[in-house]
Amino acid sequence: MLYGADYNPDQWPEEVWEEDVRLMREAGVTTVSLGIFSWSRIQPSPDVWDFAWLDRIIDLLHAGGVAVNLATATASVPPWVTVHHPDVLAADESGAPYWHGSRQHHSPASPTYRRLASELVRRLAERYGEHPGVVMWHVDNELGCHLNADYSDAARDAFRRWLAGRYGSVDALNEAWGTAFWSQRYGSLDEVFPPRNAPFIRNPSQVLDYKRFMSDMWLEVYLEQKQIIRAAGAAQPISTNMMGAFPPADYASWAPHIDIVTDDCYPDPLDPHRPATTAFQRDLVRSLKRGTPWILMEQATDAVNWRPTNPSKNDGQLAAETAQSIGRGANGIMFFQWRQSRAGAEKFHSAMLPQAGTRTRTWREAVELGETLAALPDLPDPGDDARVALLFDWENWWAVEGDGHPATLDYLGLVRDWHAALMRRGVMVDVVRPEDVDDRYRLAIAPFMYLLREEGAAALTRFVQQGGVLAAGPFTDIVDDNDRFRPGGFLTQLGPVLGVTFEDFRPIVPPARDHVAERAGETGAAASGASDERSFARFDGSLSGAGSFVAEAIWADHAEVVATFTTGPSSGRPAVTRHDHRDGSAWYLATHPTPESFDAVVGALLDAAGIHGEIAEVPAGVEVARRGDLLTIINHGETPAQVTAPGTVLDSGEPFGTRTLTPQEFAFVLAPR
Repeated sequence: MLYGADYNPDQWPEEVWEEDVRLMREAGVTTVSLGIFSWSRIQPSPDVWDFAWLDRIIDLLHAGGVAVNLATATASVPPWVTVHHPDVLAADESGAPYWHGSRQHHSPASPTYRRLASELVRRLAERYGEHPGVVMWHVDNELGCHLNADYSDAARDAFRRWLAGRYGSVDALNEAWGTAFWSQRYGSLDEVFPPRNAPFIRNPSQVLDYKRFMSDMWLEVYLEQKQIIRAAGAAQPISTNMMGAFPPADYASWAPHIDIVTDDCYPDPLDPHRPATTAFQRDLVRSLKRGTPWILMEQATDAVNWRPTNPSKNDGQLAAETAQSIGRGANGIMFFQWRQSRAGAEKFHSAMLPQAGTRTRTWREAVELGETLAALPDLPDPGDDARVALLFDWENWWAVEGDGHPATLDYLGLVRDWHAALMRRGVMVDVVRPEDVDDRYRLAIAPFMYLLREEGAAALTRFVQQGGVLAAGPFTDIVDDNDRFRPGGFLTQLGPVLGVTFEDFRPIVPPARDHVAERAGETGAAASGASDERSFARFDGSLSGAGSFVAEAIWADHAEVVATFTTGPSSGRPAVTRHDHRDGSAWYLATHPTPESFDAVVGALLDAAGIHGEIAEVPAGVEVARRGDLLTIINHGETPAQVTAPGTVLDSGEPFGTRTLTPQEFAFVLAPR
């Protein structure tokens, strides 16, 4: 179990370094990520290189038993680079350049940036590739984090090359983008620009392709640096830190190129749904390389500095969040950062060693956590523990949240609704693309899969035909890869397996706010619209509940009608259908269940698939996760919770039986299936 943090010794005089190593040993630190933002220290000017300090600190850490995850230091270019090479600067949607003084202000497509970064990486890899203290390589840092999209001339030129590779000709591009609309037809690729500021809705196919392009540019930066490291003879694992469900980067397409998946996760202490939010993120990153442990590369020991309000974590919360990561597949627990900075934008961000020193709760919890992790035995790899596949796809995310749709959707939030409902029942979930659904699963859930590729539709159809249970949500199978309608209407790919025909979307009107009542100082339903029945549609039958966002009009051609809308725009029409195929079945939900209805809907689907939770009853606020033969049980609630579970407690060997867990208490339990 790796344990440690980002370490920035270049922020401190060398006399502090020996104290750092001594305190790292006291805290149980095994590994540090080194040099992430050290470019200006390594190369202070174009022709000056200084590796002596880096030699000393790597040797000092190695002698102290602390391994190094060495960064390529390319995450933020020094001021001399942008002064001498302004073509390196990225630009915003209006074409105005970003400037140095923060971080990540460079264009990933800039040939000058690529050249300078490559030279830096080459020198690092040649110098430290065989150093016994370097156990891993950390390429760049949070690629695309603060620069989600670049509209510079360098990006323009790279986008044109990317389009030429994707389409081959301008005629093919015109067809894919539907440029006959609004007189957008291009005569050559030289007429194509990034989707910069425009007076109204921009071409959705162009916007979708630009998101693909930017994700590919960041991946290209990673691959270029990885190739340089390998060419220098370095054999250590190479990775770059991801950020969970980060909109601009399609991590599912990145994962095959990453040796070890690493993730940064900063849950908000004020988020009442925090345990479910972070559980989804852990399952997502674990699913990127199924069956392989991952590393939590960054989290906060206590407060962060970048939210409007930055409260401290509750007592025990840090350990509980760490247990959640381990239970869902992590083999490394790291922080930002080791020693709290004295200056700069992140000086109020917590660290393992706070500014207030070792007489602090944060330091005590960091030391205690190190002792806990050191006492753990070797843990099983996360195996095929999940029988439910929850479908999540970045390209669909980009497309479904585009402008000009029947309703405005929060795709990530809607997918998390499903995950949270399954988590409440103690059911393990893999978060995967449609193409990745196979016979290891019994149930696949596809919420709002608006953009569904042919390969994904084929995999889902095959899944049902081979005995799986598919549940497709509304606004699914609407457009092709280019955000165009397919000939023949909607649900053209999944309609036959679902046994339904689609007629109309029929969005549900959200609650209206009574501004007159607000001005009069009134509260309650009149002001909030909470009692406005336009905000949902009820359904009833063998399954009852209510739905939101849409109440689609569908025809049940071959499917059984499980529930019918009783209110709303599709009253009297099917709300939930089921179409059986030998041992499998395909369900369609023409609406998104409300929070009060999710339990009934999920229960019906789990029953159909023959899936049960990891324990018989999961109390409110309690999380149960399986990792091979290991169960992790955590009480995230604010009151004690009584839990009954099979197996023996890992550290004591005693039967778990029925126990009361205090708030933030957790247990690792050996419980073979």
